[in-house]
Amino acid sequence: MQTPYWLDDIEAARRMVVELDPGLARAHEQTPAFEWRRRVGGFEGLFHMIIDQQVSLASAAAIWARVEAGLGGEVTPERTLATDIETLRSFGLSIQKATYGHEIARAQVEGRIDFDHLESLSDEAAVARLTAIKGVGKWTAETFLMFCEGRRDVFPAGDIALQEAMRWADAATTRPREKEAGLRAEIWRPHRSVAAHLLWGWYGAVRRGEVALEEPPP
Repeated sequence: MQTPYWLDDIEAARRMVVELDPGLARAHEQTPAFEWRRRVGGFEGLFHMIIDQQVSLASAAAIWARVEAGLGGEVTPERTLATDIETLRSFGLSIQKATYGHEIARAQVEGRIDFDHLESLSDEAAVARLTAIKGVGKWTAETFLMFCEGRRDVFPAGDIALQEAMRWADAATTRPREKEAGLRAEIWRPHRSVAAHLLWGWYGAVRRGEVALEEPPP
């Protein structure tokens, strides 16, 4: 796992990103200091991310608590595979997410993914290795590398919140598509993860009404 930025590092990276791209100056000015989002890594971290998707924070937390309890307090590939799909569903998982949990566990047990050595791969190679597992999409792989591995130069360009914040930053009428957002983010290397955190922070502040845009988003 890479060592993520500390607060002083994040602030320095934010200033560097703005120097590289003055279009982010407003986001920088309107977004308070933030810490790096850290999550548990490995199989547990990836399975947890799958469970969290498309449900509220409260629901995700409740489901994960039931999963942990149901697996005996230790979420491992072996215990997950030893638990049938219907039992996993009884913890609150959909059949799709329960199946994906088995797929991720099987990939590790069979050696198709080695979370202990994933950090030795480049970002691109790591994304390819993760997305080869059924149920793990590109966005999930990229955010896993950012939050669970602490990678500093990852940008999940398919994220709608990031695309919308980029639209605000550029005063554009439409959100950039994934390919466009990815190309737009190239200027922020080698701090694209900090730029993503900044845009997420700004997006959240606007949506909560803590920050007013000159032209409020629709």
